[in-house]
Amino acid sequence: MEELPEWLPGWCADRLGAVPIAVLFERLSISQVFGLRLAGGRDVVVKVREDDGRAESCLTAQARLASRGFPCARPITPVVAVGALAVHAEESLPGGELLRGDTPDIAERYAAVFARLMAELVDVSVAPPLPNPRWSRWDHTDSGPWPAIGFLDSRDQSVVPAFVVDTAERARKRLLAADLPCVLGHADFEAQNLRWQDGEVWAVHDWDSLAWQPEAALVGAASGAFSSASPPTLAPVGSSEAFLAVYQELRGHAFTAEEVEVAWAASLWAAAHNARWEALHGDRPVSIEAVRSQASERLRRARA
Repeated sequence: MEELPEWLPGWCADRLGAVPIAVLFERLSISQVFGLRLAGGRDVVVKVREDDGRAESCLTAQARLASRGFPCARPITPVVAVGALAVHAEESLPGGELLRGDTPDIAERYAAVFARLMAELVDVSVAPPLPNPRWSRWDHTDSGPWPAIGFLDSRDQSVVPAFVVDTAERARKRLLAADLPCVLGHADFEAQNLRWQDGEVWAVHDWDSLAWQPEAALVGAASGAFSSASPPTLAPVGSSEAFLAVYQELRGHAFTAEEVEVAWAASLWAAAHNARWEALHGDRPVSIEAVRSQASERLRRARA
């Protein structure tokens, strides 16, 4: 309790009608996430992130899907500005287990969830949640292959392997050459953000990571990232292929040749972003090795 932001107990009292009496968990990544037990016994989750203008659209979409019975937490407050921060609370949705693995059969199960998610989002009308999350922001207008991110750009870029930079540049060039409409979709569809129970998906988390990009790019990124827990990695080519096939089958339409190429390019750009992160932080080279081994084939399929 002593480590909570000073303003948070009062915010809970004002917005939720009770102060927190226990911290169930705390996670720090792009945002801060607090699992709290309130006086009276109610459990809630409070999410705090930099207010970059994206949060309201993401929360609106999450609320729409929750109201339809999609397995995600229901927001219980709107987005509230606290200084430079955007804050909201949602219901606690504990339980379920990670579904680990990167084989084609696992890919097909994740693809079915992603197809359902994308179908639910089709008629959700919100302002595009821009800028897109940094790991999928290949559509940036900054110089170079990467979006401008101060705390990354200030590090020694020479440690990033040349093949990672080349991969990012080639994948991004193919993505930018496409002329496809943008749609709303989940841009962080990783194993760590889903939970499963009795063989069925129990919860999809991290709705802060919605993006506004072509459907094929969103699906392609998911086909590469679905098996990632921690640290992130890149699924095998055959598993991404299975993911893309099942997604198209369940959505009832086949991708054009251009969409197929965009999907493969998007799967690789996100992995290159993660590889750069590893190099800049001196982390174990999981994504670096995945990009090294798979870039050639994925770029070939992307015609990049």
